[in-house]
Amino acid sequence: MADHLGSCLCGAVRFEVKGDFDSFYLCHCHLCQKDTGSAHAANLFSHSAKLTWVAGAEALASYTLPGTRHNKSFCKLCGSALPSTQVEGLLVIPAGCLDTEITMLPTAHIFSSSKAAWDGKAGEAPVFEGLPE
Repeated sequence: MADHLGSCLCGAVRFEVKGDFDSFYLCHCHLCQKDTGSAHAANLFSHSAKLTWVAGAEALASYTLPGTRHNKSFCKLCGSALPSTQVEGLLVIPAGCLDTEITMLPTAHIFSSSKAAWDGKAGEAPVFEGLPE
């Protein structure tokens, strides 16, 4: 079993995941674009891994968009995306909130028909190792 540690941006919420991930999806749907403010969401899914809140569980909040299954859990203090257990038997972990390395490569791009028009052009932009001057 793999062990993963994660946290929010401000560090108030910390968690541990014991178990393996079943899939790693990059979702390009309009809801995930709006939710993340980016081209896609990057989420790990597991039906068997166990989540333990190590600190800050009281700072955890969740939102489900009415009329959909689209859910986001986040830190009330800094707004960072956090693991969600809103769907019975399914753990969804935003890949970016993990502090430990993810060795699994993305399984697939999903909802590619909704892909942001500028997303495919990102590879053409200049690359900097830090903030450009």
